[in-house]
Amino acid sequence: MASTKKVWYKVLDNKKDLPEGRVKTVTAAHKGICLTHFEGKFSALDNRCPHQGGPLGEGSIENGMLRCPWHGWDFHPCTGLPPGGYDDGIETFEVKEEGDAIFVGVPEEVEHETTVSDIMAETMVNWGVTKVFGMVGHSNLGFADAMKRQEQKGNLNFYGIRHEGAAAFAASAYGKLTGKPAACFSIAGPGATNMFTGMWDAKVDRAPLLALTGQVATQVVGTGNFQEVDLVQAFGSVAEFNHRVQSDSKHSELMSLAVKHAILNRDVSHLTFPDEVQERKAKPNAKPQTPEKRITSLEIAPPKEAVNDAVNLIKKSKRPVIIMGHGAREHKKAIVKFAESLNAPVVTTFKGKGLIPDNHPLGGGVLGRSGTPIASWFMNESDVLIVFGASFSNHTGITPKKPIIQVDFDPLALSKFHKVEVAVWGEISRTLEIFEAELGSNINTIDQTPEIAERWKIWRKEKAKRLLETSDNGISSIAVFDAMNQLTPENAVMCVDVGNNAYSFGRYFESKEHDFLMSGYLGSIGFALPASMGAWTAVGDSRPVVAVAGDGGLCQYLAEITTLVKYNMPVKLIVLNNHELGKISKEQRAGEFDVWKTSLSNPNFAEFAESCGAWGKRVVKQDNLKEAMKTLFEQPGPAVLEVITDVNLI
Repeated sequence: MASTKKVWYKVLDNKKDLPEGRVKTVTAAHKGICLTHFEGKFSALDNRCPHQGGPLGEGSIENGMLRCPWHGWDFHPCTGLPPGGYDDGIETFEVKEEGDAIFVGVPEEVEHETTVSDIMAETMVNWGVTKVFGMVGHSNLGFADAMKRQEQKGNLNFYGIRHEGAAAFAASAYGKLTGKPAACFSIAGPGATNMFTGMWDAKVDRAPLLALTGQVATQVVGTGNFQEVDLVQAFGSVAEFNHRVQSDSKHSELMSLAVKHAILNRDVSHLTFPDEVQERKAKPNAKPQTPEKRITSLEIAPPKEAVNDAVNLIKKSKRPVIIMGHGAREHKKAIVKFAESLNAPVVTTFKGKGLIPDNHPLGGGVLGRSGTPIASWFMNESDVLIVFGASFSNHTGITPKKPIIQVDFDPLALSKFHKVEVAVWGEISRTLEIFEAELGSNINTIDQTPEIAERWKIWRKEKAKRLLETSDNGISSIAVFDAMNQLTPENAVMCVDVGNNAYSFGRYFESKEHDFLMSGYLGSIGFALPASMGAWTAVGDSRPVVAVAGDGGLCQYLAEITTLVKYNMPVKLIVLNNHELGKISKEQRAGEFDVWKTSLSNPNFAEFAESCGAWGKRVVKQDNLKEAMKTLFEQPGPAVLEVITDVNLI
């Protein structure tokens, strides 16, 4: 039962703030009040019109009646009664004046009762989803309120973004970096559809992600209601687990399965919450679930026959080369240890950049279009390729002309595009333990470390030559990444965008103890800045986070600089501004098309950053580049370095 105790709340400091004949929306605790001043009297009415819930405090008094701003229904400003003797009047509350202040008495709020959203939000947190990126809106308020309670308990962090697409990219980046899902959160309709691209980014790069969307009330589904989109159908192609929450669903189990699918399948899960379900009281015996005894160990050993074939091939090898893809991220230490036993070079895909430092004696850099001549040279000189967690994309260009041993936990990834000599299905670290035990001392490889050092010497000499190329149109990308090689913190998380900036990044930036995040298979422009937000929520202030973007990509989510400022995310953003979609111009020329519609009109990004409350600086001369970059990395908070570059010097 509702409490009968009345609590008084000051709703107006000075009576003069509400002149005669005017109305105003005020709040008493959580209760919305329409405060009126009519015929010398202050009155308080429920702010919701009984017609469709219109905000009466935004209405007006006309001809002695309070008129709803939505549909023009009339009520007496003091009594709340409608004309004509109808029985749909408005609840009123007692008002008292103390000096110049106005107080309204409302019943004491009852203690919060656990809702379906509370059960599901707590279950989500129990399963480890503690970072949520999104936007609160009218069709997700019930679930947002449940997350607020979790955040107040210190169990969850919610980050309000400026565009839902950025929320999905941030969650995708978090999943790529940690292997654990974060959530993106939106309203029904356009808020949800804005997340679609980031959800696909997570899906194709095999990053766990949980998407949570509001939905219009079930009662009006199918009637063409405002912002009605069938989100289960809309997300059917991207979400591997995809369901609408019903009033009688097994709510904690539904959330448990959503998170479990995201983790184990490294895929996207989606739940949509109809408006009326979010605030429904939970069943008396409803309890949030935990992952205890719900996930098995994943240390799966490979089939013995595959192990024998792989080991025999390695025993015969003189010049093995190891290739690491993004799927090997969690096993990089074990792979490097294995490489050291073989004295084998380790090269990576672009998505796997940094899994072995470039200054490691066996580090051979990145393979493929965004890579170095070092990696391709060793691949071509090898007599067997041992590939861990790579997807064999065209961008990477792993040659099928060499004998290949492919190790992957996903059986569908094995021999995906062509036959390989030995396909080994198993968890990578467990497989390596078995390889090492079977090989023992039967290793006949040559020591390739002197050759690796020599190839790096040749490549660095070539980079030094390119560094001498200058232009009056802007600084070369080579110079930007040369400065970054010298000044970027050695353990930073590096978030990369799409375009020529990414190609130059892969080719010229030398990794140390860095992690790299990019939109790999989807190749979505605009990824870097939202990804840096996801990265920071994963590492906090324990590691620096650096984003590198082109001007085309940055403008897609430029407003998220305000998000960096709001949450004091000390991201360092370097933008290469050449006033052009340079990669597209290059492709037009390569395809023998005219260069068309690729020029850009940009703001001064440094000044924009400063207007948002971040540090900003623009560099136009190469002589000033290193000092400006040094200052960038010294900033305690979010900071943007804009470098005017020449589109032809990449």
